[in-house]
Amino acid sequence: MRSKTNSVLLTVACFFLFALAPWAAAQRIPKLEVPGQETPPPQAPAEEDTTLETLKVKVNVVQLFYNVKDKKGALLPNLTKNDFEVSEDGVPQTIKYFSAESNLPLTLGILIDASGSQARVLEIEKEVGGSFLSEILREKDLAFVISFDVNVDLLQDFTSSTRLLKQALNSARINTGGGGSSIPGIGGGPVPSVPRGTLLYDAIYLAAHDQLSQQVGRKAMIILTDGEDQGSRLRIQDAIEAAQKSDSIVYVLLCADRGFYGFGGYGGEGEMKKLAAETGGRVIDVGNKLEKFKDAFDQISRELRSQYSLGYTPTNSKLDGSFRKVEIRSKNGYKIQTRTGYYATAHAD
Repeated sequence: MRSKTNSVLLTVACFFLFALAPWAAAQRIPKLEVPGQETPPPQAPAEEDTTLETLKVKVNVVQLFYNVKDKKGALLPNLTKNDFEVSEDGVPQTIKYFSAESNLPLTLGILIDASGSQARVLEIEKEVGGSFLSEILREKDLAFVISFDVNVDLLQDFTSSTRLLKQALNSARINTGGGGSSIPGIGGGPVPSVPRGTLLYDAIYLAAHDQLSQQVGRKAMIILTDGEDQGSRLRIQDAIEAAQKSDSIVYVLLCADRGFYGFGGYGGEGEMKKLAAETGGRVIDVGNKLEKFKDAFDQISRELRSQYSLGYTPTNSKLDGSFRKVEIRSKNGYKIQTRTGYYATAHAD
């Protein structure tokens, strides 16, 4: 009897800790779930070859995906292993695995801003985003769709069906408030309302931590937003860390009807540039112009299909959770676009 009473008291205590602390740490953010949908298991490795797709998760190997560009920004897809050097915390490493294969399976997250500031660009985002998915996704690829505003909603869990993904994008609606968050609280109930506007950082964290971290191989996140966050429980650094730990490249399409913001404009670009740079992605400013949206998606498509992959066993073998700074250098002086480092943590079985 005492055990049962203690259990009930613990549950109630946990609930109020969460409800009264909108600045709660990352581990207090609940799972992002959709009733009736199940997340498929991680993608199975391909047949044995020299790429990192075949590596066992227990092997301590650092895997990096990256693009190479010349001084004019043109992609260079035909370089070899001998054209590159890699270092970790300034210490040279030996490249053991290398591939210029652009057809490795891709796991993709689409995050779409449905807050009030996006009212005049949301339909463009849906149209061009749907076309992009039709072009980029192949049979072995997976994608999901999240919308964020005063809530964070998983509109479509992992699927390879472009039809379902387009339906999810088209179901996004502008939401400026009303009710508690759609993220379930402890016990499945809604989290009590707190002042919110655009839960951008929370959405990035949930997409990385709850979705992409469960997958293997090439992973990317595309965020369509003006970069403004209002009311997230988490900070931008929490979102960046989650994206880094999930090994996901983040692209941000900075989309906004600038007339909405008045004379002061909007100020989310700096945080989005930091997020993209730390994860090996880019920020592309598209405003509210249809052609700029199309061109941005074309750029992302080309980059995702022109990636190199390399792997090395770090000379520092300690799995102490520390952040290790990684640098890939081109012997020819070309520009490398990749993540800035990784967290040295043990892989799950």
